[in-house]
Amino acid sequence: MLLDHPTGDGHGEIAVGAMQATLDIEYGLTSVAFEWVGFGEMDEVSGEGDAELIDDDSIKIEFAYDNGDEPVLTARR
Repeated sequence: MLLDHPTGDGHGEIAVGAMQATLDIEYGLTSVAFEWVGFGEMDEVSGEGDAELIDDDSIKIEFAYDNGDEPVLTARR
């Protein structure tokens, strides 16, 4: 997953495998929520997601396609 050029105005871009999309982002102290629209393998795709810092120093990322997959990633330091 590559998050590229997040800006202070609540916009950015993301690439996951063959999918590339633009983001509308809302920030909190320990979380980020986003909606996205883009293309995956030449098909238009969209969805929403969020990332949250967890008390055990991990981060949980949920990334959901509209009418499709809902992968959840967890990373630890």
